[in-house]
Amino acid sequence: MILRRSPRVLQPAAVEPAALDRLLAQDPVSSVFVASHVQRVRAAGRAAPPVHGVVDAAGRLVGACWTGTNVVPVVLDETGVQLVAATLLRTGPRFASVFGPAEPVLGLWERLRHAWSAPFDVRPEQPLLVMDRDPDPSLLTGPAAEVRWGSEADVERVLPAAAAMFTEEVGYSPYTNGAEGYRRRIRSLLREQRTVVLTDHRGAVVFKADIGSLHGDVCQIQGVWVAPELRGRGLAVPCMAATVALARTVAPVVSLYVNSYNAPALATYRHVGFERRGDFATVLL
Repeated sequence: MILRRSPRVLQPAAVEPAALDRLLAQDPVSSVFVASHVQRVRAAGRAAPPVHGVVDAAGRLVGACWTGTNVVPVVLDETGVQLVAATLLRTGPRFASVFGPAEPVLGLWERLRHAWSAPFDVRPEQPLLVMDRDPDPSLLTGPAAEVRWGSEADVERVLPAAAAMFTEEVGYSPYTNGAEGYRRRIRSLLREQRTVVLTDHRGAVVFKADIGSLHGDVCQIQGVWVAPELRGRGLAVPCMAATVALARTVAPVVSLYVNSYNAPALATYRHVGFERRGDFATVLL
């Protein structure tokens, strides 16, 4: 006899690793952030990754949600959204954001918004874009030829560009919660060869992009920035094409998500060769 119970939420320590890996593999593009962080936590050998699971009546893992600094749903149906939202309401609003696949993110927020403080911003439609081929060689000329991986030696050049991108994107300085932590993050990306840069004749960074998440065959590009004085002058397309070419030496599938209202960025990504694979949403808390 199989004992059946109602669907329920599992605490992170009770989530079976192999079952979680199977769930993450269902859509490796949309789940790359969680998969990469799960891998890091496991490699560190500390506590279980902060992933709440959702099991069905037969005890099978059918949903999961990362609940670290951010809330990031992996696979959550309507029941899963309700169960995870109830868990988060008991935990309290201690997170920096809720982001990921649009439907569960917006479903969670609908259940949380009455109890949590007003968000800094809600971005309900962020196209998830994917590219799994090399860019057209014609795009890899001119400034693209000078795009390269950054190194730790570039940290002082990259920091102002990274901070400017962050401030422009989220509306406040990354140094608000401490400059040293942000500096460590930028240095770590450079040390791991996950930041792409273009510098001008003075050595100043005029373009940057980061591989923010990497797992298996998929990477996700984040932190794309062009110096304001050079925008609209044909720099974005060749630099993004070069970024894709470099990223594909690390993982063959390159993804990113972008705000739906950012028409210039969307046009750039289409020109480079990205295709829409779905939608993300973000709630900045």
